[in-house]
Amino acid sequence: MAGGVATERPPIRHNDYSPLDPPPLGDWDPSLSVSVIVPAYGGQHALDLTLASLAAQTYPGHLMEVIVVDDGSEPPLRLPEIAPGGARIVSSAPDGWGIAHALNTGAAVAEGRIIQRLDADMVVWPEHIEALARWHHLSDYLVTIGGKRFVEEPPGDLSPEGLYEHARAGSLGEVLDLSNALASSTEQTISRTNGLRSSRNPYHVCTGPTVSMRRETFHAVGGVDPGVLRGEDTEFAYRLATHGVVFVPDMAARAAHLGLPAQRLDRDRAVRAVAPYLAHRVPLRRDLRKDAGRRWLVPYVEVVLHVDADEERVRAAVGAALEGSVSDVRVTLVAPWSRLSPGRHAVLGDPSFELRLMREHFAHDERIRLADEVATTPGPTPFRYTGPVSVPLGRQTLERMIAAVQEDRSGMLVVDLGEEGSATLERAEALGRARLLGADDVVTSIKATHGVRHGTRAEFWPVPRSQAPTPAKAVKPCTGQSAASRATRSLRSKLGAALRELRA
Repeated sequence: MAGGVATERPPIRHNDYSPLDPPPLGDWDPSLSVSVIVPAYGGQHALDLTLASLAAQTYPGHLMEVIVVDDGSEPPLRLPEIAPGGARIVSSAPDGWGIAHALNTGAAVAEGRIIQRLDADMVVWPEHIEALARWHHLSDYLVTIGGKRFVEEPPGDLSPEGLYEHARAGSLGEVLDLSNALASSTEQTISRTNGLRSSRNPYHVCTGPTVSMRRETFHAVGGVDPGVLRGEDTEFAYRLATHGVVFVPDMAARAAHLGLPAQRLDRDRAVRAVAPYLAHRVPLRRDLRKDAGRRWLVPYVEVVLHVDADEERVRAAVGAALEGSVSDVRVTLVAPWSRLSPGRHAVLGDPSFELRLMREHFAHDERIRLADEVATTPGPTPFRYTGPVSVPLGRQTLERMIAAVQEDRSGMLVVDLGEEGSATLERAEALGRARLLGADDVVTSIKATHGVRHGTRAEFWPVPRSQAPTPAKAVKPCTGQSAASRATRSLRSKLGAALRELRA
């Protein structure tokens, strides 16, 4: 594509974006506007350098605005002389604070078709914005990630004017010490997974402060969670993953982070600060959910049961779902609950007697949700099981089904239950992708992007040992003496020994 905006949405398999062919840098005609959002708290000199590097971008100036969100700096931040023409400073909304809150503030006033996040202590190479933005001209459900290296903080006498001139001349390496630069773990993972094409969880690397996406994608997942004070980028990326996006790293978008990462300064404290936020909000981090008996903010599996049976059978099915080997579960009971009027009605003679009774049984359990219909996706819950009430889940059924789809990364598992119908396990990521592609046939779409697996009841509802038929005992070959005779000799031997002991 030489220019313009693509309207097609190719059905990308997992995260293999190989079908997309981005135009070469400097040889295409951009048309999408970009809003670069820079959350900042203090650090005027570092911000001056960041803005100077943005002023030297190759992306057309009339298509780029820079929004610096001052998150309560004292003294307030100011725009330096060297800054992009579309740069402005806005104050973070007064009802909160932190990086996530500042990003949401900037996104709320952004006018660009593309949202680009950048930290206030980063210097970007001139092609940075162009390299990431070119992908968004190919498809509208991508999240692009730039590269970054950690460098020592530059001397205080490095002026924005000097950095700008070096950026324009393509010689940033002369003012930033790249000889001892530290590669981020993000870049190492990207290299190891063929540019994330083979990554099972590409959202893991979306931890950098240089990431971009379409504006509607940012708002579709609710923006960044201001309640997450550490690891907010990872949590946000996880929700983007369940939304169905494709993550595309582009190492041509180079950047230098001024200063060492927090993990290098105090790794233990940095890791501990992130853990509780991700434990509650990223169910795929099973390593963070080892505390027995805990309840988590976002469950691992949503179990959907359509209330089409009597109370006793529904209660049995709900109990089976909550008592399985996968305890991190939330049950959704689907029925016309909203039709139950709150006004005066007969109690024993109510035509909706059974439904009202079940509502009272389940409405006060936080693990159970009553819904009139099934949502299009369970996200941010990663998996959704749907099955008939007449076939309660076995203790290890969910565990086995999840293991099956994790093995081959399939987006859906369909289990044949014979006369009882079928049960399915769906991956939120695959459902989200089908929705982004505008698929009328969800199953066909998932088959193309993630794959659909089929199984039998025996694979996932194994017969308990207590109910298994007792195998016939093998008949031992005859050795010339009967069991009775052997028992008789044994008894005589024991009696003889006892008599000898008494005589002694």
